[in-house]
Amino acid sequence: MNREKYIQTQTTIQPKSVAAVLSLLDEGGTIPFIARYRKEQTGNMDELQIQQIQDTDQQFQEIEKRKNYILSIIEEKGQLTPTLKDKLTSTFDLNRLEDLYLPYKTKRKTKAEKARQAGLEGLAKILMKQDNGDPYRAAGRFTSKEYASEEDALEGACHIIADWINENDIVRDRLRGSFIEYGVLTSKLVKSKEADAQKYRDYFEYAQRLNNCPAYRLLAILRGVEEGLLRMKIEPNPTYTMNWLECFYVKGNNEASEWVKKAINDAYKRLLQPALENETKKHYKDLADEQSIRTFAKNLDKLLLAPPVGNKRVLAIDPGFKSGCKVVCLDERGVLLHNETIYPHPPQKDRSKAAVKLSQLVQAYKVEVMAIGDGTAGRETESFVKQLRLDRDVEVYVVREDGASIYSASSIAREEFPSYDVTVRGAVSIGRRLMDPLAELVKIDPKSLGVGQYQHDVNQTKLQHELDRVVLSAVNRVGVQLNTASKYLLAYVAGLGGKLAENVMAYREENGGFSSRAELKKVPRLGSAAYQQCAGFLRIKEGENPLDDSAIHPENYAIVKRVVTKAGKSLTDLIGQPEEVKQISESIEKDLIQEVGAYTAKDILAELAKPGIDPRQKAKILNFSESIRKIEDLQIGMEINGIVTNVTDFGAFVNIGIKENGLIHKTKLAKHFVQHPTDVISLHDHVKVTVVQVDIDRKRIGLSLIEN
Repeated sequence: MNREKYIQTQTTIQPKSVAAVLSLLDEGGTIPFIARYRKEQTGNMDELQIQQIQDTDQQFQEIEKRKNYILSIIEEKGQLTPTLKDKLTSTFDLNRLEDLYLPYKTKRKTKAEKARQAGLEGLAKILMKQDNGDPYRAAGRFTSKEYASEEDALEGACHIIADWINENDIVRDRLRGSFIEYGVLTSKLVKSKEADAQKYRDYFEYAQRLNNCPAYRLLAILRGVEEGLLRMKIEPNPTYTMNWLECFYVKGNNEASEWVKKAINDAYKRLLQPALENETKKHYKDLADEQSIRTFAKNLDKLLLAPPVGNKRVLAIDPGFKSGCKVVCLDERGVLLHNETIYPHPPQKDRSKAAVKLSQLVQAYKVEVMAIGDGTAGRETESFVKQLRLDRDVEVYVVREDGASIYSASSIAREEFPSYDVTVRGAVSIGRRLMDPLAELVKIDPKSLGVGQYQHDVNQTKLQHELDRVVLSAVNRVGVQLNTASKYLLAYVAGLGGKLAENVMAYREENGGFSSRAELKKVPRLGSAAYQQCAGFLRIKEGENPLDDSAIHPENYAIVKRVVTKAGKSLTDLIGQPEEVKQISESIEKDLIQEVGAYTAKDILAELAKPGIDPRQKAKILNFSESIRKIEDLQIGMEINGIVTNVTDFGAFVNIGIKENGLIHKTKLAKHFVQHPTDVISLHDHVKVTVVQVDIDRKRIGLSLIEN
């Protein structure tokens, strides 16, 4: 089976599309580029489908690599029979491969290996025949210095039988299926740890079929085990398992059969059960990881694509009580103009001086919007600011702070603001996050942004891979302004990466910016392949060519110009004029389809009408209830405003304007059954919720979206 056939068996993607995507990937194509600019070849596949092909191909490569290694090892030992070779080459399941390889692995000093070296394999074969002869008489011929008595020899022979049972690929495959399908997860408290394990009290005496156990519960239990607070076990019905093994191996009802039964019991408890338990745990841990990573990825995508306020002058405040509120003023490009600290809250409570200072700053720096961090003293600062009498209308936004402190202490922040301390950098990050969340958040490790679920418990390599993919996808969907973007944002443009982004920045600084996309070819080490991948995602405002501020790829410029000219129009008069484009679309669409294909023609027409349009929505202001400042102010039945701050497998967390976030459990999201919360609710959604539970002692708030 080749890679294309394997991918087709693992997915529902058409063979032609699989072949096209593999070819494009092999040529060095990036997923955003293939999805956006090679729709004709792929059949209009989206990024997720292309990613699926790439990931499945990687699985195939890993299986082939392992398979070739196993074949070479067994062949070196001179034990590769035609039958075994056929089994190995036709297998594309890693567990099955390992089962076939198990008997040929170099053995460490096991009980079975010790018995073999003492010559007890013959006795083991006699016992396995289960004739009516006397096992002790047979064992008398096999005694030795290491196995002095008949009883000792029989015990040693049983160890060899147990090893045979453990290495039987049919047995392992059957029991593996039983563990996977019928395995029951049980967890218990480590008795000496009860005081430390209270957060896991739901799992002190817990049992559930593993294939019905939600991902978040399994990850919680595994964390408790890792912390030494819980013990867990995974096993299907042991009685059924032992009965099946005895039916498979026991042929008679005599003394030899009893020894075989003893070997079966030993094989299961000492070898099979622990190994299959670990395999099953890994299988479901991998599934739980995938689910959690998928949820994290959806949240991150929403966070990165949060609505920006755009290029406006911003006054940003990082609130605080004792240490005061750090204030910064930024210009339309996010450049720091001014910073200082005010003290409107206790213990200083110098509100009048703070009010005068903010009014002066708004006037002096022509501030258009304010950004207030949602952390400590955030609500109090928002209330204070909204009472100010300013010389202009200034919109006030509350901005989530997650990750701002991580950024402020990072090497990136030190490089950007070497002369300022972490408090200034944190406030700048809050302000810039309001202006353009995507441009600012790419500087911060996604795991620090507060939108994950058991993120430290999942496979970190897979998590990082998926989060990088999400960031890459988001950046290229939005597009990047070539002459103003930071190198951290440029690094995520398809085809660039960190080093080329630095080269682009160096060229920009030396030459005063780019006047055209074509000028990118002058950047050192930015060759034709990288140019092809990145050019369509980079924008140039007021450049030499109006198409440079669109998502139309330069490879199609000549075609677009020719078709538009044939219709009696010029690009300058046409681009950005939806009505003009609509009038001539019928006359040019046919020509475009002939030149570039239907999918690309449709994209070109859309870009001509609205070039480089930002897919993100406009920023909205949410007003929290003024009467609610702390959890004690809540009452059952209240209807209040909130904004979704995190979505997990079991529900959505909502900021309702106080320190504690409320939880809408998935059963309270809708009147109908909700398979997964992300099906009905997303990060940053503004919601009106009903308070259904308030637990002041545990600081827990239950909310509902279901109307009474």
